[in-house]
Amino acid sequence: MAKLYFYYSSMNAGKSTSLLQSSYNYKERGMDTLVLAPELDDRYGVGRVTSRIGLEADATTFRPDDDLLEIVKQRKEQQPLHCVLIDEAQFLTKGQVFQLGDVADKLNIPVLAYGLRTDFKGEPFEGSKYLLAWSDNLKELKAICHCGAKATMVIRTDEHGTPIREGSQIQIGGNERYVSMCRKHFKENLYD
Repeated sequence: MAKLYFYYSSMNAGKSTSLLQSSYNYKERGMDTLVLAPELDDRYGVGRVTSRIGLEADATTFRPDDDLLEIVKQRKEQQPLHCVLIDEAQFLTKGQVFQLGDVADKLNIPVLAYGLRTDFKGEPFEGSKYLLAWSDNLKELKAICHCGAKATMVIRTDEHGTPIREGSQIQIGGNERYVSMCRKHFKENLYD
């Protein structure tokens, strides 16, 4: 029986690298994968999964109103499909997480979702909340705070490196906007 996996962490833990490595491992064994990425993530071009260490691959994009079960079914009708991989899974909707569960349960295709657990305020993203609740397996990937402790949180900064405490939950960015931190330093930067 296929499973729904959620690989979560703060930023800079290697989520995209791990996704690309998993896809490569399937392909190396003659199996096909479907890599999905949210359309709104345009940091490296729409429809691209790119890691900080330079690995990259094309991806099929999705929007919040897309039915991921239908996208997977259509792809499976064209050719055999052995695994579905989701980048930036925090941007999934509750309904899309449910659909990914159906991909595993009804189509018997493993789903590996990679994403952030919380936003810059320490609040869960919708997709992450339901992946944490409904996934068969949860895997934490580790990132490191500047103090050497495990980074579990992320702060958003302005162009001067000053922490931002308010704003929309979703703002696409990388190391120029976000810093991974342990809970202690997150609280010091957000609340002090």
